[in-house]
Amino acid sequence: MSSRRDFIRKSTKAAAGVYIGSMAFSAKSYGRIIGANDRVQVGVVGFSDRFKSSLLPAFLSNHKEFNFDIIAVSDIWKLRREEGSGYLQQKFGHDVKQYVNNEALYNSKTVDAVIISTADFQHALHTIEAVKGGCDTYTEKPFAETMDDAIATLKAVKESGKIVQIGSQRRSGKNYQAAAEFVQQGKFGPVVMVELTWNVNQPGRWRRPALVKTIREEDTDWTRFLLNRPHDTWDPRKYLEFRLFWPYSSGMPGQWMSHQIDTVHWFTGVPHPRSVVANGGIYMWKDGRKNWDTTTAVFDYGPLNDVATGFQVTFSSRMDNGDENPKELYYSNGGELNLNTNKISPIGGLEKGFAAAMDMQPNLLPNIDLENLKVATSANTGGDYLTTAHMRNWMESVISRKQPNAPVTAGYAHAIATIMTNAAVHTGQKATFDEATQQVMAGGKVFKY
Repeated sequence: MSSRRDFIRKSTKAAAGVYIGSMAFSAKSYGRIIGANDRVQVGVVGFSDRFKSSLLPAFLSNHKEFNFDIIAVSDIWKLRREEGSGYLQQKFGHDVKQYVNNEALYNSKTVDAVIISTADFQHALHTIEAVKGGCDTYTEKPFAETMDDAIATLKAVKESGKIVQIGSQRRSGKNYQAAAEFVQQGKFGPVVMVELTWNVNQPGRWRRPALVKTIREEDTDWTRFLLNRPHDTWDPRKYLEFRLFWPYSSGMPGQWMSHQIDTVHWFTGVPHPRSVVANGGIYMWKDGRKNWDTTTAVFDYGPLNDVATGFQVTFSSRMDNGDENPKELYYSNGGELNLNTNKISPIGGLEKGFAAAMDMQPNLLPNIDLENLKVATSANTGGDYLTTAHMRNWMESVISRKQPNAPVTAGYAHAIATIMTNAAVHTGQKATFDEATQQVMAGGKVFKY
């Protein structure tokens, strides 16, 4: 039986046509058929801040109706494993089994599904482990931060037939669904521009100074943490503050942009950019981080064989000024779609006077309220409307076996855009996508790290 390292190595060679090897635990044929009255036994893979503050409240809002229960937690850090077990035991009123790693969890053959909320770069490979272990998954975004990981995971999920919901919770929001329908039905007109912004002013964002002082290497498994990333010496900051350090996270693109760019793919049906350029740097928070605190990326979207047709998308984010009120503005020749106000309006549309001067007809959208309900747009809001609705949709899909709102293909698409942004950031070159090899290119080379 192959070792865990062999499994990960084989998985990441999927782009070259190498078959994903067997796992280091004996779950090859496991995966019970869930009956209508069966309780769905769920394991937590990574007792993270994200899980505790947002995913768990969303789960608790829905689990009794769908007969879901959390019975296990897997975390390689002793402190989080014990904390998670105790906390979940209080919430559910029964013992929650602790597992020192995912192999032990899946070998137990006790769980039907898992919620994966580990470090950004681990999501893809942890999803492969889960589906090969016979489990459906709720997998946090970003889906993947390298194309090799994305390709391997897409292949494994499709072969498994398991339900995988990517944590792109906008897809379960009524206002976003109404906007998608309006655009897809042609009522908005061709999209000509999209502006995405996500600004915060939090010096401690993604920092864990107290925990960094507490954690000891002997209480965790640094080798398992690294998975298929290059070997590195023990670094508690990279372990706990991974969002600040490439290649464990891309920071802004993977954390925030992946949410917003997903709506572009969803609304327009265009699966990925043609090219991406990016600029930025660490302008304010010079605390040893490697990922930028200020980023602007510019995307070109459209048919690959028709560069005269398409539209532009901009994403900008800064961590030194902002109120964390993400903005998503779509523009057409007839007006704008504003997903902060949840309104479609004729603002900026082709007015009568300008149209007449060019012997054209005016083009103005009507004023429409997408939803009377103002919903939370922040991915940070604990138990927010979007995450609660998204968790509910996952549970419905696990029971019905129908594809969820954010299937693995949606994750694969946002991963392409995220990885193209990473390539532009780290090489200073324009990044493109090779359809034949499914690889991101920058400066004439395949981008890896």
